[in-house]
Amino acid sequence: MPPPTRAPSASAPGALQRWNQRLRGSGVLAQGARYALTGGTVTVVYLGSTTLLADVVGLSFQIALVVGFSIGLSVHFTLQRLFVWAHHEEYALPLHRQAARYLLFAGAQYVLTAISTAILPAALGLPVEIVYLGTVAVLVSLNFLVFRNAIFHAKAGV
Repeated sequence: MPPPTRAPSASAPGALQRWNQRLRGSGVLAQGARYALTGGTVTVVYLGSTTLLADVVGLSFQIALVVGFSIGLSVHFTLQRLFVWAHHEEYALPLHRQAARYLLFAGAQYVLTAISTAILPAALGLPVEIVYLGTVAVLVSLNFLVFRNAIFHAKAGV
């Protein structure tokens, strides 16, 4: 008769537990991983809510877009504050100042995206979709730096 097998211990670190521990770190790589996960989640929420409201509920697309964008923005801010940068025991800025900076930065991004997609395609001889994707890539990288250093940063010495 073979010896009884033991069930894996809940405390034994498996691959998922090791990944979770790394993800919880305060280093740039851990923050970047949380930032990417948040971005993917918010994309699904934004696209899903807009599509659901337009195609299932029957709202006009423009109304669904405004509502979906607002939902996405709210989820994004919340996840940035509570998940991506949550390792900070105490933020340098209170919630209302973080929200104000976040919304100001989001508005600036919208304006930059609108300007770049209006001007650069003709100037560079590129399709608007390529310019849009390039603009998004630059802004996503810029977001990470601004969020980390100017919006969701910890108090000095914490």
